[in-house]
Amino acid sequence: MHQDVPERLSLKASTEQDQALRQPSLLGDRFREFSNSSPVIGFFKLFLDPFLAVATLYALTIPFAIAHDGVLVLMAVLTFLLTAVMLDGVFLFVPGYSRPLLGLGRFAIEWFAVLVTLYLIGMVSGFNAYIHPPYFVAWAISAPLVLVSTHLLFRLFVLHPGKQDIKNVVIIGANTPGQALAKNIQTYSYLKMNFLGFFEDRESSRLGDINKKEIIGDLTAFPEFVSRHNVQQIYITLPMTAQPRVMAILDCLKDSTASVYFVPDLFVFDLINARFDHVAGLPVVAICESPFLGLSGVVKRISDIVLSLMILALIWPVLLAVSIAVKLTSPGPIFFKQKRYGEDGQSVLVYKFRSMTVMENGDKVIQATKNDVRLTPIGGFIRKTSLDELPQFINVLEGKMSIVGPRPHANAHNEQYRKLIKGYMIRHMVKPGITGWAQVNGFRGETDTLDKMEGRIAYDLDYLRNWSVWLDIKIIWMTATSMFRDKNAF
Repeated sequence: MHQDVPERLSLKASTEQDQALRQPSLLGDRFREFSNSSPVIGFFKLFLDPFLAVATLYALTIPFAIAHDGVLVLMAVLTFLLTAVMLDGVFLFVPGYSRPLLGLGRFAIEWFAVLVTLYLIGMVSGFNAYIHPPYFVAWAISAPLVLVSTHLLFRLFVLHPGKQDIKNVVIIGANTPGQALAKNIQTYSYLKMNFLGFFEDRESSRLGDINKKEIIGDLTAFPEFVSRHNVQQIYITLPMTAQPRVMAILDCLKDSTASVYFVPDLFVFDLINARFDHVAGLPVVAICESPFLGLSGVVKRISDIVLSLMILALIWPVLLAVSIAVKLTSPGPIFFKQKRYGEDGQSVLVYKFRSMTVMENGDKVIQATKNDVRLTPIGGFIRKTSLDELPQFINVLEGKMSIVGPRPHANAHNEQYRKLIKGYMIRHMVKPGITGWAQVNGFRGETDTLDKMEGRIAYDLDYLRNWSVWLDIKIIWMTATSMFRDKNAF
């Protein structure tokens, strides 16, 4: 069964690339990519929304006569962090522009998650006893109203597509990037663009599934069309190998006031967080890059710290019990420390509860197998239930690991498989995780065949392409619910 998964996953990724769903030069064709790629949304997500939630918290202290003490400061800090991590920051900026109810529904779920998390932290730490219940309820109701109102005002006065602001747009090249660009322009009205059509030299039979009415003419017809129809933006999506044709097109546009943009066909590459950037004023294109740079990296780190502290506060009795059980059932240390590849391939020490009678950490490491004779009396149980991985939350707080990410392999296995699997080392651009997308999709435990390891790597790379906080939360939930029923763990 596992042998088919990498092929299906690779085919899925390839299809999405062909459809240009991850177009890096414009806002993407997905809700998640919009939230991650827009600086305005990044500002709402990481600063404005948390600030408004905290400001509402403090504003309500006046009518409720709440003292500005340490409890309020702690609640404000937790509110800021949880809001920054859990709110997507885009609940009124949804695809299609005219479907705010879709975003409001998502926001309602996210805000409920913030309240539940805040309550659970208060319950565990005991500061709930110092919070005036009517004050908390008033804030829980008024804060989302403030957030929604702010987003609504921004939507009405900043994003509203007034007719005078809409620009006429044509695309030269009806290939995959061109068709994706046209789809995005027609879908996202906040871009304030009016797509007029394509210019294409190829016969319609070679253009695939495209509305033939959108083809205005061939490349010889576009200069006159641009002049007569007040075209303000021109996008050239011809392949990078067509440089002479591109230069000829640019020569024809020297007498035009239209803005001209070149959209390179990057979908021939296996894209990981592809985007445009500048280095000392020179434009560069990121083909393969960590998704955790800039604001995304801050959000990832904050979510790791908040969730790790919450989880450790809840599981410390389990940590104590397993420590005692390991010590009493077999001679040796409680913890097993093994060198693994961390972020950027740097070596890190990963902590685990010792589950074996050996401490293999050399150039050759034998993976655990079913009924492995090296297992301690409780080794099989704590491995199957993932209890042996719990000390790695300490690694997360140290900044060496993330809660969710590609699972770290023994260094010996990394050196073995990097020579056999194309793109294997890409997974080491980011911090390794306690759990991962591959593990919750059936690729946990022994990888006794190359196909199984290829499947694991395929899911790891898919995680890097599609990361979001909510994907992390989904993986954590799937991990927690499958701890006692995963047949691949031993």
